[in-house]
Amino acid sequence: MTDLHHTLLTLDSHIDIPWPDRQDAWTEDTPRQVNVPKTRKGGLKAVCLAAYIPQGSRDDAGHAEGWDRVQGMLDVISGIEGRQGNHSACVCRTAADVRAAYEAGDLAVIPAIENGHSLGGHPERIAELARRYGVRYMTLTHNGHNALADAAIPRKDLADAETLHGGLSELGREAIAHMNRSGVLVDVSHAAKSTMMQASEISATPVFASHSCARALCDHPRNLDDEQLDRLKETGGLIQVTAMGSFLKKGGGGTVEDLVRHVSYIANRIGVEHVGISSDFDGGGGIPGWKDATETANVTHALQAAGFSDAEISAIWGGNMLRLLETAEKAATVL
Repeated sequence: MTDLHHTLLTLDSHIDIPWPDRQDAWTEDTPRQVNVPKTRKGGLKAVCLAAYIPQGSRDDAGHAEGWDRVQGMLDVISGIEGRQGNHSACVCRTAADVRAAYEAGDLAVIPAIENGHSLGGHPERIAELARRYGVRYMTLTHNGHNALADAAIPRKDLADAETLHGGLSELGREAIAHMNRSGVLVDVSHAAKSTMMQASEISATPVFASHSCARALCDHPRNLDDEQLDRLKETGGLIQVTAMGSFLKKGGGGTVEDLVRHVSYIANRIGVEHVGISSDFDGGGGIPGWKDATETANVTHALQAAGFSDAEISAIWGGNMLRLLETAEKAATVL
């Protein structure tokens, strides 16, 4: 009998890359939680690799640093393509590319950006990054407010007040318009609730959260509350439940079963078509049962144990995210 897991197009929507680059994306033995050999061993078929830009100062120097770093990181992500030994990877710009990579037995790599600070205060730059690198989503913020929007977690070390813009700034609204035109999804993970709600109102395509959990089950500022979940349902959006222990269970210590508990809660509240999976590996993610990409099958088995059907698991593991990517592609004017 074929294990369901090995028949699925499994897509993990948020993985960081180590920085500075260690040149170990193809190395078998490395502490990195996700590399090409580990995805193959664990049956993980598609990965969104994020260029993470720490929040810096909101001045010319801080903006220049963010812009330089995002290009360097995306150069590395774009370089994870080709074949080495029995392993192969393909950088994908569209949902069709992801499906083609899956059919060919290649790991599908989808470039993404974590933190709009990377644009250096120039919202129009997202079009360049989409064109040059195939970037498919960007979080508006990370921890700490930036020039685009307020974050869920202000940074005292950056002298943040609780709010800077009251949600989106004018630059943030411009950025969303540029993202919509370029087929880049608006990622509201890390964003303040005000930012998320405003973004969901003005974005021409549904917003999504690439790595967040349900606040009703774990009261953490990085999680989405029921009103936010309901907004995702109303607008056709998506939340990708993430393997971060402190987001899954108050005080930390979340397990694969806790991850599936969040998936079940969200599916029951707003529908299985609005929920997916992410790990946040190499960015702090990793829980008992899913500590790296080699253990990915455990998530599928936990979803089965929770009573999800094969079709529902297929949607949760990748179908929903691919549908959202296609929605953004259809709405784009400059792909």
